[in-house]
Amino acid sequence: MRFTTTSMALALAGSTMIAGAAQAELTGDLKIFLDTSNPAPRATMEKMIGDFAALHPDLNIETTVIDREAYKTQIRNFLTADAPDVATWYAANRMTPYVTAGLFEDVSDLWAEPEIAENLASTKGAMTIDGKQWGVPYTYYQWGIYYRKDIYEELGLSEPATFDEMKSNCQVIIDSGRACYTIGSKFLWTAGGWFDYLNMRTNGFDFHMALAAGEVKWTDDRVRATFANWRELIDMGAFVENHQNYSWQEALPFMVKGEAAAYLMGNFAVAPLREAGLTDDQLDFYQFPVINPDVALAEDAPTDTFHIPSGAQNKEAAREFLRYVVSADVQTEINNGANLGQLPINASASVDDDKFLNEGFAMLSSNSPGGVAQFFDRDYPAEMAAEAMQGLQEFMVIPDNLDDILNRLDKVAERVYAK
Repeated sequence: MRFTTTSMALALAGSTMIAGAAQAELTGDLKIFLDTSNPAPRATMEKMIGDFAALHPDLNIETTVIDREAYKTQIRNFLTADAPDVATWYAANRMTPYVTAGLFEDVSDLWAEPEIAENLASTKGAMTIDGKQWGVPYTYYQWGIYYRKDIYEELGLSEPATFDEMKSNCQVIIDSGRACYTIGSKFLWTAGGWFDYLNMRTNGFDFHMALAAGEVKWTDDRVRATFANWRELIDMGAFVENHQNYSWQEALPFMVKGEAAAYLMGNFAVAPLREAGLTDDQLDFYQFPVINPDVALAEDAPTDTFHIPSGAQNKEAAREFLRYVVSADVQTEINNGANLGQLPINASASVDDDKFLNEGFAMLSSNSPGGVAQFFDRDYPAEMAAEAMQGLQEFMVIPDNLDDILNRLDKVAERVYAK
């Protein structure tokens, strides 16, 4: 049994011998390519692969780690020329080009197995194209509204369950001299987060993804209804002023200083908020409220994935590795705070004793979400996402420009999706 790790990013090579007494039927070589080049995720992945290797002593495993940005430019070449047996990537639209090109293996058979079907149900949509599944997720994290619990308590507010309650809370917050929400839209994607949630809550997950796929016009009345809901918040002064001049990090102090009461953001915002001095007694989290009671609550949860290239040489071992990655015990281990510090995708896994991770896990693994979106700039083709996010930020600053923005985006969409 041989387990070798190479790093193309640092031009370092080495091998680690991992002994295992377990007997298995898997033989041959298993080549795994990873984009987890940062130290903590790299160590997590290498340990997981080493543990798998110990269970299969007759399997030779070779792991190659490529710098994440370099990986994005190299993936099509290595999938085409000399494919590994397993490769990391991303869910939903980000995997579409490789599915369309026939470079990813259909693994719907794995998703038909009860262990996966029952415990990974909430992420199935993100792995599905044309009714088939093309990989498995291994980690994700929630989005939602992080808020100053102490400010809400001071003002006699509770977590809103509906959009009307959200707006009512917002008016009380504004009357107290604060903004309801901080946001930094300088780099555009934060505006994409607001559109994701408003559109999924107004029109539902399927409509949201149809728009992302170019099947719905931006000038559609249903899209206009999303912007009408958004404009209600803009017109009442819900957002901090001049947000177009701030990055997402530069918008954090408004919440830390109590000048804004909440932030629609991913769970990665918790650490800097804590580092800035906010305690867990001051911070809390709630799911984005209901707008249209006739649509299920879909969520943004960017998901990292493993795939079997169609040119893989050892697909039997690759499938067994994917089963191993998504198993409850492995999911618990790799996503704990000492490793990835994110959410396990298996509903039977355990989560570290962190209140935000636990709330996010309960929200995403309940099998009740009306879909899991990957976030605006992952769900849309890159060119469409860039143009659309510019329009979303423009709308937040000059909402009267909506007609021009939507007409412009329709023209962009005609060009992008025609390709």
